[in-house]
Formats: sequence, C-alpha cells, structure tokens
Amino acid sequence: MNIDLNGKKLFFASDFHLGAPNAKSSKERERRIIRWLNSIEKEAAAIFLVGDIFDFWFEYSEVIPKGFIPFISKISQLRDQNIPVYFFTGNHDLWMKDYFTQELGVPVFFDPIVLKAAEKKILVGHGDGLGPGDKSYKFLKKVFVHPLSKWLFKWFHPDLGIKLAHAWSGHSRITNIEKDENHFLGENEWLWQYCKEVEKENHHDYYIFGHRHLPLELEVSPNSTYYNLGEWVTQNTFLVLDEKEVQLKTFES
Repeated sequence: MNIDLNGKKLFFASDFHLGAPNAKSSKERERRIIRWLNSIEKEAAAIFLVGDIFDFWFEYSEVIPKGFIPFISKISQLRDQNIPVYFFTGNHDLWMKDYFTQELGVPVFFDPIVLKAAEKKILVGHGDGLGPGDKSYKFLKKVFVHPLSKWLFKWFHPDLGIKLAHAWSGHSRITNIEKDENHFLGENEWLWQYCKEVEKENHHDYYIFGHRHLPLELEVSPNSTYYNLGEWVTQNTFLVLDEKEVQLKTFES
C-alpha cells in the first residue's frame, strides 16, 4: 500500500479494548477515543487502528455486538470526509469479517501489511502470534480462525456466545497479568526479536505493532526501528508519522 501524505500525517493506535472491563469504563474510554479522533481528523492522511479495537467482536450473518454506536458513527463521519481508515484484527477481535468494509468502506486486514509513505517502508500489524515462543496461543489462534470454528460458534445464540467470549477475554487478560507480560521483557521482547529476524532478510524502516500494551521505541538495526503502540485502557498512546519524523505521543484531553 502506498500513501501520499501531501503535507498531512499518518496516525496509528491499537488496543482500545472497547467493552472491557465493564460498560462504565468502556463508555468513558470510547468518549476519549472520539475526542482523540476529533483532534486529529484535520491533519490525517489516514488512520490505522491496529487490532484489539474491541475486546470482543463477532459478526453473525445478521447481527453484530451491541453497543459502540458513537465510535462507529465517528468512523462513518471520517469516511464521509474521505479520510481513509484501516482496521486490523487482533487476538480479541479476530472474528471480524466484512461489516466495516461493506457498511463504512473500511478495509480490514487479518495479517501484517507493508505500507510505503514519506519514502519509508513500514511493516504494520497487531503482532499476536508473531516471533518465538507462545506455541499454545499460536495453536489456539489456528483453531479460532478456522472456518469450521466460526461456523460452529455462530450457532450459539448471541446472548450466550458473547457472554462466553467475554469470559474468555477476561481470563486472557488475567493470565497476561499473572505472566507479567505487561512489563518490558528486555532481550526477550518477542515482537522485537521478530522484527530483527525479518530485518535480516527484508529491510523496513519502521515496524509498527500493538498487542504488547507497552509504548516502545527500540532499534532493530542502525536504520530501522520497532514501535509498539501501547494501549488506551490506561495509557492513551498513539504514533504519528509525517514527512520528517515518527513520534509516540500520549493523548491528554
């Protein structure tokens, strides 16, 4: 994908986890995210929402999860202004399908993509399942994304299916806390290791991922950098790329 900035900027954010951990905090976060989108729309050449935007999302044939109307309406407004918006699936919303594409004109990517902008080559993706280790999750992801799994799940009544999914999602967050995965792992940062392995074979100026819930800026090689976008439950961090620089920032309003 090639994007001409024309003096504008690219914005990247991930891990909104809308819907978690409860309705009250999710609504507050949703309003904050909309304020952020309002603040950047005049400068945006494109906006990339890089996975786990929802804490759970499943598209039945005729049903989508309840809620998130203000957020979805804001995305619609951005598209009405011809501002490109791109979604990536994460491990919490990997059962996205074509609702956002058909209804809003928002492409949904299920794997990392290569982006070229400002004469830079960028690899962008959520990051789950990449790098060494975590074989159990990689196996589970293959099971979850298999067409048979999706077909079986859709036969659950939405009230039951979504309740089960939220229970699993909450268990996943608790497990990550117990494993101390929300802290910097040093040389064991597996997405950083993944970037280094990719860089050996195929140069990218920037690697941009989410999933780790940590805002990170780490050297991959003397002319290549890995950025992690952090999250919006407590940090409100995002990345801005223009024709001169790349910056990790925090939304303060």
